[in-house]
Amino acid sequence: MLKKLDTISMEGMLELAGQGAKVIQIRAVEFANKFKVPVRVLSSFSSGAGTMITLENETMENAEISGIAFQKDQTKVTFTAVEDTPGIASKILGPLSETDIKVDVIVQNVGIEGKTDFTFTIASEEKSLLDEAINKIQKSINYKEVIIDDEIAKVSIVGVGIRSHAGVAAKAFQALSENEINIGMISTSEIKLTLVIEKDDLEKAVKVLHDVFELDK
Repeated sequence: MLKKLDTISMEGMLELAGQGAKVIQIRAVEFANKFKVPVRVLSSFSSGAGTMITLENETMENAEISGIAFQKDQTKVTFTAVEDTPGIASKILGPLSETDIKVDVIVQNVGIEGKTDFTFTIASEEKSLLDEAINKIQKSINYKEVIIDDEIAKVSIVGVGIRSHAGVAAKAFQALSENEINIGMISTSEIKLTLVIEKDDLEKAVKVLHDVFELDK
């Protein structure tokens, strides 16, 4: 399922590195992007031109997807029946930030009868900090319960095709549906589509997405 890219845009590499791709440290890409320095990534074990990380990469406009990244050790946290009022997100995310918990995918459901569910994901290694954060949160908001699910994973589809080609998301959703892989949460940016799925489905999901976007050709 591995494929060497001749070129990739800086923003594409930032997204892949940020989502756990074991190619180059994200700080190296951040510095290169900040100071506008193209980077060539070479192999320590074989000769070759490697991959060029460029600031502007017109050739990538012809490619739908650059790669698939995934993260296994993830935890989903849901505050149920939260009051659907202005500022509720700040009252939840503020204490999490104060406790040094980094939040990733965030979903707030449509309010029904003044109540809503607020869900987010964190790295499982930060789960030990949750009790302290929840103690702070419960002092400022009312909710029914907190549901913690650590049997999840994230898979991210990265590429400029997400913004330049119609139907990329639909293609991914259909492929996963046909393979009976349920999507629990969805987060999008201009060049990244992140899906939260069950941990047991991760390996199959990565293979399915590689196949449907022909990344191993």
